[in-house]
Amino acid sequence: MQILQFFNRQKHANFTFVFSQILALGVSASVLLHSTNVNAAEQVVLKYGKFQGVVSVKELNQFVETGKTTPVLQAYLQAAQQNPSVARKALTAGIKADRAFLNSLLSSWAGPILVSQIGEVIHPPEKQLDEQGLRTALSTSINQSGEVTLLGAIRNYPGASVEIEGDRLIEVYQRLSQFAKSF
Repeated sequence: MQILQFFNRQKHANFTFVFSQILALGVSASVLLHSTNVNAAEQVVLKYGKFQGVVSVKELNQFVETGKTTPVLQAYLQAAQQNPSVARKALTAGIKADRAFLNSLLSSWAGPILVSQIGEVIHPPEKQLDEQGLRTALSTSINQSGEVTLLGAIRNYPGASVEIEGDRLIEVYQRLSQFAKSF
């Protein structure tokens, strides 16, 4: 009888130990996953000529996903004389391929060209292009979605805010589309 009680206690103790280890692992994973974009941009400064407006990355995501615009975003699109559906496509269309291939592309001779092209549209507010920051944003985007997009670069750009040059958006999108066709 004592042997049976001993095994029951051991089984319960092992279950408790394993359960606590799994719980700790789950909590740690959720904290890490939740905080991966802690340093990512939270607001976007939209520029078109002398017009400038600020929207959150959340609002920009909503626009891309649903087409809904905020008053600032609507005013920006009107000032830029941009068709909202074309702007949405320019933000989301990109180079799609295997993650390993895209990461090696970013590290190859084509990487600086890609960073330079996207950097014409996306950069820190009123500063020169931070090539390493943009490269990191693109790499993070590749690892998350398996593609290089302007929206992915915006979502993952390090720093509190990022600036978008709206008058260059469609032009750079078209060049990226041509660039993507060569791969």
